[in-house]
Amino acid sequence: MKSFLIVLNEGPYGSERPYNGLRLAMSLQKKGAPVKLFLMGDAVGCARKNQQTPNGFYNIGRMVAAVARQGAAAT
Repeated sequence: MKSFLIVLNEGPYGSERPYNGLRLAMSLQKKGAPVKLFLMGDAVGCARKNQQTPNGFYNIGRMVAAVARQGAAAT
């Protein structure tokens, strides 16, 4: 099976790109594919614990933690 590297480079909120990248990672992991995350620039904030989540947004920190628990490396 192929392995995947997902690069996030935007902050956790204000754009749906990090959310969509993490949804893709979670979906690939459910299918058994190895996934690695690379957080660069503002996306490093996606891995912070206890984030203040704006109304209407998912908690990106929890999503990163869920992907990491399945074996993805978050850097």
